[in-house]
Amino acid sequence: VPGAIVQLLGPGGAQLRARTDNEGRYTVAAVPPGKYMVRVVAKGFSVTEKPDFDISAPAALDVQLTIQAETQVVNVEDAVNSVSTEPSSNGSALVLKEKELAALSDDPDELQQQLQAMAGPSAGPNGGQIYIDGFTGGNLPPKSSIREVRINSNPYSPEYDRPGFGRIEIFTKPGTDNFRGQFFMQYNKEALNSRSPLLAQAKRPPYQTRFYGFNLSGPIKKQKASFTFDLEHRLIDENAFILATTLDNNFNPVNVNQAVLTPQTRTTISPRIDYTLNPANTLTLRYQNVNMGSDKQGIGDFNLATRGYNTTETENTVQLTETAILSPSAINETRFQYMRAGLAQTGNNSIPGINVEGAFFGGGPAIGNSGNIANSWEMTNTSTLTRGSHTIKWGGRLRQAFLNDTSVTNFAGAFSFFGGVGPQLDAGNQPIPGTSMQLTALERYQRTLQLQQAGIPAAQIAALGGGASQFSLSAGVPATSVSQFDIGLFVNDDWRVRQNLTVSYGLRYEAQTNYGDKSDWAPRIGIAWGLDGGANRPTKTVLRVGFGTFYDRLADSLVLNALRFNGVTQQSYLILNPTFYPAIPSTDVLAAGKQPQQLQFVYGDIRAPRTYQTSIGVDRQINKYARFSATYINSRGVHLQNSRNVNAPIDGAYPYGSPGIRLLTESAGFSRTNQFIVNPNVNYKKLFLFGFYALSYGKDDNEGQPANPYNLRAEWGPSSFADVRQRVVVGTSLPLPLKFSVSPFILMFSGSPYDITTGQDTLSTGFTTERPSLIPAAGPAACQGMSLVYQPGYGCFNLNPAPGTPTIERNSGRGPGQVTVNLRLSRTWAFGSKGESGRADSGGYSGGGPRGGGDRGPRGGGGGGPRGGPPPGMFGAASGKRYNLMLSISARNALNHANFAAPSGDLSSPFFGEPRSLAGFGPFGGSSTYQRKIDIQLRFMF
Repeated sequence: VPGAIVQLLGPGGAQLRARTDNEGRYTVAAVPPGKYMVRVVAKGFSVTEKPDFDISAPAALDVQLTIQAETQVVNVEDAVNSVSTEPSSNGSALVLKEKELAALSDDPDELQQQLQAMAGPSAGPNGGQIYIDGFTGGNLPPKSSIREVRINSNPYSPEYDRPGFGRIEIFTKPGTDNFRGQFFMQYNKEALNSRSPLLAQAKRPPYQTRFYGFNLSGPIKKQKASFTFDLEHRLIDENAFILATTLDNNFNPVNVNQAVLTPQTRTTISPRIDYTLNPANTLTLRYQNVNMGSDKQGIGDFNLATRGYNTTETENTVQLTETAILSPSAINETRFQYMRAGLAQTGNNSIPGINVEGAFFGGGPAIGNSGNIANSWEMTNTSTLTRGSHTIKWGGRLRQAFLNDTSVTNFAGAFSFFGGVGPQLDAGNQPIPGTSMQLTALERYQRTLQLQQAGIPAAQIAALGGGASQFSLSAGVPATSVSQFDIGLFVNDDWRVRQNLTVSYGLRYEAQTNYGDKSDWAPRIGIAWGLDGGANRPTKTVLRVGFGTFYDRLADSLVLNALRFNGVTQQSYLILNPTFYPAIPSTDVLAAGKQPQQLQFVYGDIRAPRTYQTSIGVDRQINKYARFSATYINSRGVHLQNSRNVNAPIDGAYPYGSPGIRLLTESAGFSRTNQFIVNPNVNYKKLFLFGFYALSYGKDDNEGQPANPYNLRAEWGPSSFADVRQRVVVGTSLPLPLKFSVSPFILMFSGSPYDITTGQDTLSTGFTTERPSLIPAAGPAACQGMSLVYQPGYGCFNLNPAPGTPTIERNSGRGPGQVTVNLRLSRTWAFGSKGESGRADSGGYSGGGPRGGGDRGPRGGGGGGPRGGPPPGMFGAASGKRYNLMLSISARNALNHANFAAPSGDLSSPFFGEPRSLAGFGPFGGSSTYQRKIDIQLRFMF
């Protein structure tokens, strides 16, 4: 009987599944020893069960099905809320199959942001690592081709380099034995959206989304080969939001509140072929081509419309996977990926830039005609062997990347104006003796233009508090090439000491070329103990503890920048307090004068960043409808990457003898994070709910340039990513009358920390990252003086504290919280004769031939994987009719709640303390001019 589901329900709640091929064959590999309930479910046949089937060695089980005499309804997910001691069944893991994914965005960019939000902050500053069919890197595939997404599964597996809390694994669909497909159209217009409250204009700015997608799967040769094909095309007329302050022709401040149309296109073509070589070997070939174009990039925030440039991105990816069932207890899988990505940026860089800190950034786009071509390959081989109570897995990954980068960025030069101190001037532009005042960056720029118009020489303008603070210009050879190779080897043993006790332990080794030491050993261990389980009693409560060391690879951009900005390949001139504004000196003049440069170096003994993570948690099955897990996670990061200017003057003298910036990248950063996460899972009749609540506290010292490059301890402060105190993510789907259904997706976050700076560079570090001191209990009346600034809600700041005076903590500000409710309302009309139409079942392999490892995705072995899924018939599942037509309306931020990003923390900016953009993820966020967006979608399935 083809297409039958074979389900194994075993000790401790373990659950494995496989699907029979066209000849009725099935294979479930790497099965833990024990007694299992074997259940076989097939359309048109009665459910067959075989209890207490003993599997202590490789075994064969043939089942004869009988024709169904009466209607039966069986939910093969009846153990969905059970708990077990399997390493990959940790209660904090979340599995999203096609039905759950229906509640999320169809847009690949926004979908990626939603998945990262669901993964939480546990993975560290670089976010959760994304795997696509076991491969790293690349763009997300179309949602219609995704079979399953696993988040936070098996957090201490040595198979992976990054922390498992936060890991996102995406598996694409195999081909089917019957032709199935779907076509969808999505549309949005500005009339359907609500305008950002920050936008001043009364009329909605132009906006439009047109999104088309097509998916088809079917057989190529029965029992041998099948295919899937996906095509998506997206056009978005998005808007960039500019909020800045410039000067009019009379040098008076004038606000810029403007929406600029920024068209975007994206096309994705993604075919896949599954081929059965023989009963033990299957081959999967997948190709993805992504083309993206974006016009007028670089605009928004302080960047004026003149800064816009266009980008074109292409990505071609080929993935090949061969799975071999060597025996009923052994699986081997080999994966190979080749990726070629190109980026082209086009802009007019003949016009110098003008950066007035905290006010506006004008002039031309600095990017010019730049771009790069990146070629990379990745090969992985893993083997899984089951011997008695041990499941041993070992293998390795090889990766290499080749980057050819061309950059003419800032070849036209740029002037920067910072805040500072200058004398008060009388009506004749003469300094008033004995007076001085704080000047914001905009006031310094204003004074510069006014004094130039009065014919005052540049040197005198500088003495009067005017003039640019910096001038930078790059020149030299645009092209630079680098390559980098890394290797990762691992071995792991899942030892089932008893039916209610599993110990997983393993070791990973990593190394790379260019930088880093060659002794990156990463031990991992996890223990799962079923507190109330026994030989004949299923486990209801599982205690889990774990520890692991995780490394981050040093990026090839370190090598690229060190080669490019070495003073020879490219010259990056940087002149402090220039007296020639607005004239642009030639590169010959700068070279002849041996003007100072900004050089970039990498510390010779730099080490790979690493994280030591420990966790303890409890998984509890409340009843057959509900379970929850509570987990405490402690993460300690060491040797984190940071950068600082090691040539900043000390007592007026430059350590390297001449002015200039020497940016040293090193591994001196630290971080600490403590988190408590609760994951509920409810599956009651037609109610399904998933999500998490996270309480998080974190500090680090390696975010951006330090205020004082010689005092890194002062950088220890709240982490902008880990110190978002509370996070709530909830997803569900609810049936409504008249065959409608609604799928809410809710996100609630506390405010994120942000830094408060003076906007000045009194230490001549080249960066405006200095922080003020705070005078306690000083009200507006007492906050009087040249360097004192009072800000309501904050207090009295001293912009120039005396040496030795403690400044405020880094990231001492706290932004507003966020509440986002996304809703999808849908209805499906089914028509035509009966058939397996609509969406393919995402529960198992449905291509030709057997598939190793049951329902565990591309990689065999390691247990049945985490479980979780909704009741049948929800999220617009297939109706049993040959044709289905679904109409849906999706509202992002349905409540129209004003979610603002953290306000400006620059005390020299006229926008200090004010929100300047909307918060969010994906296209709906950042500088968007719309607060709520409503999309209309029509999907036809057959």
